[in-house]
Amino acid sequence: MTTGTPPPTAPRRSRARTFVPLAIAAWAVLEIWLLTVVAETAGGFTVLLLLVAGIVLGAAVMKRAGRRAFRNLTETLQQMPGQPGAAPPQAAPSGSKGNGFLMLAGLLLMIPGVVSDVAGLLLLAPPVRSMLGRYTERSLERRMRAAGPGSLSDAFQQARIHRPDGKIVQGEVIRQDGTQPGPRPDDAPRPPLTP
Repeated sequence: MTTGTPPPTAPRRSRARTFVPLAIAAWAVLEIWLLTVVAETAGGFTVLLLLVAGIVLGAAVMKRAGRRAFRNLTETLQQMPGQPGAAPPQAAPSGSKGNGFLMLAGLLLMIPGVVSDVAGLLLLAPPVRSMLGRYTERSLERRMRAAGPGSLSDAFQQARIHRPDGKIVQGEVIRQDGTQPGPRPDDAPRPPLTP
């Protein structure tokens, strides 16, 4: 029995889903190879000390960045209008930016390996963090401009049309007689759909 609908086709696999696992595997092989080279040159105890120092330094960096982020959050919440003793809003101090990059630096330092440690140490330098922050900001602005107006609301609307069983119900009601429907007794705001 045929229904007249074409058979479902498998979705194309994105490039990221193909290349990211390969890049992670290549990075892991490179890290292991570099650790063996360092162990042959300087000795196994030196490698152990480097790994422990990276974990300790990474944990300290992440703790410091987490404290700064929490302090910035509490200061922002205290400056909200309507709060007792709220000060007028001020621009964020220059030291408050880049907490995400500091946390990333701590994580990279905690991951065992020479390449990740070098990347983490580079992220600890303020000029590198500010340059990466500007690049990320420009890239995000460019993507937001390319998205066009209404994209976020359209995404929410698309999320509401999906039924829990995975089927998509899209459509439009068109009255045959051309009249507009009158007010219904249940025209109150409706709760959001839940799966």
